[in-house]
Amino acid sequence: MNILDTSLVELVNWSRAQFALTAIYHWFFVPLTIGLSFILAICETIYVKTGNENWAKITRYWMQLFAINFAIGVATGIVLEFEFGTNWANYSWIAGDIFGAPLAIEGIMAFFLESTFIGVMLFGWNKISKKMHLLATWLVAIGSNLSAYWILVANAWMNNPVGTKFNPDMARNEMTSFFEIAFSPFAINKFLHTVSSCYLVSALFVLGVSSWYLLKNRNVEFAKKSILIGSIFGLFASILIIITGHSSAQLIAEKQPMKLAAMEGLYNGKKGADLIVFGVLKDRSQLNNDADSDPFIFKISIPKLLSFLAFEDFNSFVPGINDILYGNKEHNIKPITEKIEKGKIAISALQQYREALKASNKQKMDEMRKVLNENYKYIGYGYFKNIEHLIPNVFLVFYSFHIMVALGFYFVLVFIVALWLLKKNSLQNKKLLLRLFVFNIFLGFIASQLGWVVAEVGRQPWVIQDILPVFKATSHLSVKMVQTTFFIFLILFTILLLAEIKILLHKIRKTTIELN
Repeated sequence: MNILDTSLVELVNWSRAQFALTAIYHWFFVPLTIGLSFILAICETIYVKTGNENWAKITRYWMQLFAINFAIGVATGIVLEFEFGTNWANYSWIAGDIFGAPLAIEGIMAFFLESTFIGVMLFGWNKISKKMHLLATWLVAIGSNLSAYWILVANAWMNNPVGTKFNPDMARNEMTSFFEIAFSPFAINKFLHTVSSCYLVSALFVLGVSSWYLLKNRNVEFAKKSILIGSIFGLFASILIIITGHSSAQLIAEKQPMKLAAMEGLYNGKKGADLIVFGVLKDRSQLNNDADSDPFIFKISIPKLLSFLAFEDFNSFVPGINDILYGNKEHNIKPITEKIEKGKIAISALQQYREALKASNKQKMDEMRKVLNENYKYIGYGYFKNIEHLIPNVFLVFYSFHIMVALGFYFVLVFIVALWLLKKNSLQNKKLLLRLFVFNIFLGFIASQLGWVVAEVGRQPWVIQDILPVFKATSHLSVKMVQTTFFIFLILFTILLLAEIKILLHKIRKTTIELN
């Protein structure tokens, strides 16, 4: 099927839009579920250890907000998983054996664990012992994080397909090593980086809500204690994000160099590449330009830092978009056209293998299987004619990445300032700062969403890196059907999100908590 087929492009774009819509709305709920669950467990642990009833009141309050978010968030997650079958049937066929395994484990082990004990956590106060209730709370926290782990394992495999082998008889991938898939460096790092962003969002939520109480001069002692826990938790999360972000850059440099180049707006590779702190990009005319051309209207950069962050060597060569597309003999980077030719060989070998299979021609099957295996890692490239279709949206990835990073370092400062002023007992008087802390709730969600924009838009046009392009992964649906369901989901998810916001705001405004 021709990638330039207008109907195909429209179907792919609407299918992507629907999946992105569902994922974006789902991600409004997930961070609070994952992060608040641990904050609850920490607060209740303090209560059980000290016997101080104030911490029981604090735990119950945040538990109520957690429950509201959890109940509404489940719906979008279920829809998201079903969309793999409805809108991405070809992908589900090709990768179902691998992709389905971690999702099944997530449902059986993690989600059931979380769902089972959430009832005990919410309704077990004064009905079971303190320690048993604390155990239930910790199991909910562990379950929510385990749930995230298995989903992120599936996502990591799409970015770095390991532990599998292609079966030409069935034209699908089969698992060869569950351990390699489940515990690949890509999966572990993606999990740690993603959940730490959830912890950050939740900490900002606790800080923001508590700051609102201080602004209104209500629930003051409750707010101060919540800010203490939230800020310590948030500072820990911020540090973890920075550490895992560095590891992420190294893995991306190794496995997805085009994504790294887009993240940094790097068109022409360089030894001792600078890290762009911020800049304004020119248009796409930088493709295949002179190596001395600058793709930025202006930029602020740190010399050689990108090379160090990517390869732990200040003088290492970091390939740019032009190097990846057109090759670089000096650094032994082959042009994309060679990958495209090998991809075409793999596609042709698969077709001939299938024909030989039908004809029971074993000799031809063995011959074509060998050719296919030699070239399979490039098979996805064989579907492309225009090499520029292999470039992600540089502008969107670049600005999303840099805004996300800037916000990440800003949040570190926020938590440090909150803790410092809390220690000096002067936070309540800083009205402007408290208003900023409330606004930071919104910025936290923005930063978290931008992280997914970088991760998913940055790896385009691939569903499975180098193996399966997006336009070969869709279901055979009519564009009108996808459009219709897109707007249905848009309306329903918007109603759900507005309902959650309204319920949360009502609960926050009406609650009075008197601490002893």
